[in-house]
Amino acid sequence: MLLLLPPSEGKSAPSRGAPVDLSTLSGPTLTDARERLLDELAAVSARPDAPELLGVGAGVAAEVRRNTALRTAHAAPAARVYSGVLYAAARLPELTGTARRRAGQSVRIFSGLWGVLAPGDRVPAYRLSMGADLPGTGRLGAFWRDRLGGVLDEQASGDVVVDCRSAAYAAAWRPPRAAEHVLVQVVREQNGRRQVVSHNAKHARGLLTHHLLTRTGRPPRTAEELAGAAEELRADGTVQAVELAPASGGRRTLTLVERP
Repeated sequence: MLLLLPPSEGKSAPSRGAPVDLSTLSGPTLTDARERLLDELAAVSARPDAPELLGVGAGVAAEVRRNTALRTAHAAPAARVYSGVLYAAARLPELTGTARRRAGQSVRIFSGLWGVLAPGDRVPAYRLSMGADLPGTGRLGAFWRDRLGGVLDEQASGDVVVDCRSAAYAAAWRPPRAAEHVLVQVVREQNGRRQVVSHNAKHARGLLTHHLLTRTGRPPRTAEELAGAAEELRADGTVQAVELAPASGGRRTLTLVERP
């Protein structure tokens, strides 16, 4: 199982800890690309028009200024730095034993700045989305798409890829044909009609992530095994139904139906 997560806009800035050491991050072949983006992000974030260039509002100006000193900022495991709805439900920092080892092997977090991270990779809090278009680098999705295959393709081949990413982050890497690619979708059904949800979708994907990492038995290796594991969420009322659609466009869709 390879479990793909987006980052979160919400981040907890570490108050202590050594700065990021790029040589220790997973995917060492990405070091040069990370160096390049750290330098460009620092330069862009020092400009008066930085919020506009990064596609953020003036309300996060302090976070943008923080980008200018990322090489010396305190760093902590990515599982603790990302603090949004999905991560609150996934509870990655609480994992121990087998579940923690499984997360280290299976979970990969996509990032506009770092490309892809494992939960234990130590990084500072930053502000940069995959949808950004930097003056020197261009669209980050395209920038990383040329580089992430060498890091992820081999691990994904012959396994099931559980894709909880949003569209911007999905653009940075597409699983190879040798992998079973399953997109996780969350809908709410009310009065016979279904509606895709956004905020609650993050929560549901986080709950699924936690369940896949902590359940007994081996991790799923096929789409059908993944659907069977997701069905276990019905027992505690987390979801109303779980549906696995036939393959379309090289991937399958696992739909979690929320209770109204």
